[in-house]
Amino acid sequence: MALDKSFKPGEVETRQYERWEKSGAFAAGGQRGNARPYTVVIPPPNVTGSLHIGHALNNSLQDILIRFERMRGRDTLWQPGTDHAGIATQMVVERQLEAQGIRREELGREAFIDRVWKWKAESGGTIIRQLRRLGASADWARERFTMDDGLSEAVRRVFVTLHKQGLIYRDKRLVNWDPRLHTAISDLEVELRETKGHLWHIKYPIQGLPNCHIVVATTRPETMLGDTAVAVHPDDERYKELIAKFVVLPLVGRRIPIVADEHADPEAGSGAVKITPAHDFNDFEVGKRHKLEVINIFDADAKLNENVPEPYRGMDRFEGRKKVVADLEAQGLLDKIADHVLAVPYGDRSGVVIEPWLTDQWYVDAKKLSVAAVEAVERGETVFVPRQWEKTFFEWMRNIQPWCISRQIWWGHQIPAWYGPDGQVFVETTEAEAKAQAKAFYGKETQLTRETDVLDTWFSSALWPFSTLGWPAETPELERYYPTDTLVTSFDIIFFWVARMMMMGLHFLGQVPFKHVYIHPLVRDEKGQKMSKSKGNVIDPLEFIDKYGADALRFTLAAMAAQGREIKLSAQRVEGYRNFATKVWNAAKFCDINYCTVPAQFDPASVRLTVNKWIVGELAKASLAVTQALEAFKFDQAASAIYQFTWGTFCDWYIEFIKPTLTAGEAGARAETRAAAGWVLGQILHLLHPIMPFLSEELWERMGGSGLLLVGRWPDCATLTPDAEAVAEMDWVVRLITNVRAVRSEMNVPAAAKVPMVLRGATKTSVRRLDVHRDEIQRLARVEPISQEPADARVPTGSAQIVHDEAVLVLPLAGVVDIEAERKRLQKELDRVSGEIAGIERKLANADFVARAPEHVVAEQQERKEAAIAARGKLNEALQRIAAYA
Repeated sequence: MALDKSFKPGEVETRQYERWEKSGAFAAGGQRGNARPYTVVIPPPNVTGSLHIGHALNNSLQDILIRFERMRGRDTLWQPGTDHAGIATQMVVERQLEAQGIRREELGREAFIDRVWKWKAESGGTIIRQLRRLGASADWARERFTMDDGLSEAVRRVFVTLHKQGLIYRDKRLVNWDPRLHTAISDLEVELRETKGHLWHIKYPIQGLPNCHIVVATTRPETMLGDTAVAVHPDDERYKELIAKFVVLPLVGRRIPIVADEHADPEAGSGAVKITPAHDFNDFEVGKRHKLEVINIFDADAKLNENVPEPYRGMDRFEGRKKVVADLEAQGLLDKIADHVLAVPYGDRSGVVIEPWLTDQWYVDAKKLSVAAVEAVERGETVFVPRQWEKTFFEWMRNIQPWCISRQIWWGHQIPAWYGPDGQVFVETTEAEAKAQAKAFYGKETQLTRETDVLDTWFSSALWPFSTLGWPAETPELERYYPTDTLVTSFDIIFFWVARMMMMGLHFLGQVPFKHVYIHPLVRDEKGQKMSKSKGNVIDPLEFIDKYGADALRFTLAAMAAQGREIKLSAQRVEGYRNFATKVWNAAKFCDINYCTVPAQFDPASVRLTVNKWIVGELAKASLAVTQALEAFKFDQAASAIYQFTWGTFCDWYIEFIKPTLTAGEAGARAETRAAAGWVLGQILHLLHPIMPFLSEELWERMGGSGLLLVGRWPDCATLTPDAEAVAEMDWVVRLITNVRAVRSEMNVPAAAKVPMVLRGATKTSVRRLDVHRDEIQRLARVEPISQEPADARVPTGSAQIVHDEAVLVLPLAGVVDIEAERKRLQKELDRVSGEIAGIERKLANADFVARAPEHVVAEQQERKEAAIAARGKLNEALQRIAAYA
């Protein structure tokens, strides 16, 4: 099938994806049921979501691994699905209802949940469709949803089991409370915003010491109404005599103690801090250590409640702040007000300031469950890549707090708990079981009330690796595909998701849920800044796919996914890899036009021509490099290896070398070269397929490849030992041409000009290589005539000299270029670059600049400096060569 003039991703992608899906090759099991399994579970995106650039990176890398292992013959399962996203989904449906003038409460819980299911059926598949556009080859027939029947059964089983084991319990603790949504939220749903605020310094009168005060500083003066202590550091000499004394809480009149606690920092402010256990997480821990009274001064709307003096009751917290400050000032108890920049917690969904609030919630004893997870990573049963993230994992796990798993919303897994009339709780998987338990407890049939809270979305997500495989039933899939092989995720959910999956997997199945956890980089804009709507720098991956094709985006993300480094993404990079796709397409067109097909019995190890021996050996090296890189999750190195071989070795060199042979060579040489070129191109398409599946599959089909490349055999070139003599010879030719081209470029030799070249002091081997490859060297280096001379021959004035192994290449340039003018031009450029380096170094040495400038600006300066230093090195080399001209 003849190739079109250019690669058109928009036309190819839909057609090839339909071919893949119809083939059934995405499915696990089947004809590969006896092969070694390889399993990846997708981090389930929110059912409300649409594809963002983080999804694009995460799923591209997963698909690369799945396609790689599928081609290696493994029985691959890429388990897809979506998360019910409790708060996000509820808000979407509530907004729809509000547009119709309906409030959720008017509908009632059951009717509202029915509306959510209806919305899910109509609009919940957006991100799955978008993942298909990216090329994701997941087993879509096995798609799961965290609220489907099977997963819901798993959730109930886990909750009831953990409760009976004493690992789930109810407690009154501080939570992140959203006053608009009226629910607890996780730390991940809290967005810290840098805000210009104030630090109010308040004088607390010391009881029994007239006119004596201790000054505390706070960013939230309204919370002082709930203070139950003042803390000072036990080693702070200023306050040692005050420890165990009392202060009188301003505006309230309550006597509260001065306690010694290391939470107080002697270097911060006055060194004394107010303690409000009901409204600050650190203060809550101080309160527990000193058995302080815990006074909740806010209601669910974050309004001041009955526990504050009457004048403040019913006031919004920020209105209350103004009145508290005014009243303190009126009483002469406001020492000073200082400007202060602080991080204020906002709900990422509601957009309101989050309140640490004391309330009854359900908790998991994460401390006990964490022990096995920590030990598993210590033993190497689960390995983090890069390994540095294991340290982060250990730090989080060894300082773990009880996990709040209840949410005060309607959409989600309703907690399987029922209350008797006296508040006694009965936790069972069904209401019938709870009633039976209640009858046994009370001795009679008793009316029970169902818990209205639902579970944190992360609770059901924690079961994902085994609930999706059918647990709690003992399914064949669970036995075959658990534990999974690789989890691909981002660092920000190591604690929220990765750790919790490990806890649950180890507790309920006795095995870690995955053997490797690959932590991928963050994607930022081209300046290194975090993407946000307010900055206007959000990158839409679908726009890139529309403009450049999915393959170009996938290759860009893979090429930039260096372990431990952030990705600075730009349209220019994606465009550059679109150009790479074009290069591959044009190489295939060249092979097609020149009848480069592979005979059935072709053996690449049997080629005779040096150039063909060389390319087969180089292909073997590239294949090994790509394979080893993917095995080590070094996606950037895999992309680099196939890019360098394809664009550089194959397109820029091999194709140029073989053109004369294909057009006018001897019949046997031409036949061998056609077969070798066709074979190497086919291997390139195999190596490219995991990263650029659409382009590679299209070319494979157009060029008559057998079957789908999707299930093609991964290149195994272990038996193809590179021919050392051929490699050395062709390397000699490539370096010679490259060096001559470099000098021509440095010296501004006109492109059309052919200059003489003399090889001085060469060995017999070099002379032989020159004679054999004279035509290629003359054509590609644009040198003519070529001659040889002994090492002591006189060098013409104005000649460029290039050391090439034991020999010297002499290019007489007198009359072609003005040597002195070129020396001055290069020196001027060197002076400019050196000045730029000095300017950047002065800026980076300025501590004030480094402290004040945004992180991405400092990073840009570093990059500019590195680029300038590299340029300076090349200019110095060029000037040294000019200095050597006779």
